[in-house]
Amino acid sequence: MEANKRDFIELLVQSGVLQFGDFVGKSGRRMPYFFDAGRYRTGAQLARLGPCYANAIHARLGSGFDLLFGPAYKGIPLAVTTAIALHERHGRDVGVCFDRKEAKDHGEGGTLIGMRPRDGDRVLIVEDVVTAGTAVRNSIELLRATAAVELVGLCVGIDRMERGRGDKSALRELRDDFGVDAFAIASIDEVIDELRGREIDGRRLIEPDALERIAAYRTQYGAR
Repeated sequence: MEANKRDFIELLVQSGVLQFGDFVGKSGRRMPYFFDAGRYRTGAQLARLGPCYANAIHARLGSGFDLLFGPAYKGIPLAVTTAIALHERHGRDVGVCFDRKEAKDHGEGGTLIGMRPRDGDRVLIVEDVVTAGTAVRNSIELLRATAAVELVGLCVGIDRMERGRGDKSALRELRDDFGVDAFAIASIDEVIDELRGREIDGRRLIEPDALERIAAYRTQYGAR
């Protein structure tokens, strides 16, 4: 496994962003694992996270983008820490933009904060995970309503590899519907393979019964 993927997976575990157990997601699905990017809570964690995104983006797109967009709310710190890491690790100084949930009618006003998209800007969206893809679709509509941007990609932390609106994964649907390069730092299969039988900080993350629940869940909801 690539070092960047391994570093990212270990960060998921050590920060508590990835948990195994019995959870109910926003979709109503009963899940054997859960990703909560709100658990990136310290400067040290964000300092490790930024390079994971930046390395994956640089390897995939090189210098083929001008602006990072982080959908509110969890995408905001992701865009910021990724932009810092792109500058420090890869010598790329790109703009950062994010949105508000509600438009502001005073001060600078509007919905967008940071570097406002301009005609011709090549925009990359950064997110934690994509389930149904609704937030990303809303972000694309907002960006295209603001300027004649070129949406070049979507980078998420984890590809859940679950069905979106149809039989395809949500990432595949977004790729096909909008013609964007939608990719992840790591897939859920890569996460499970890396953690299977391993201990991190003295803890075994996945017990045999958990593997059975994960396999059953993937059979039921996995993308085809």
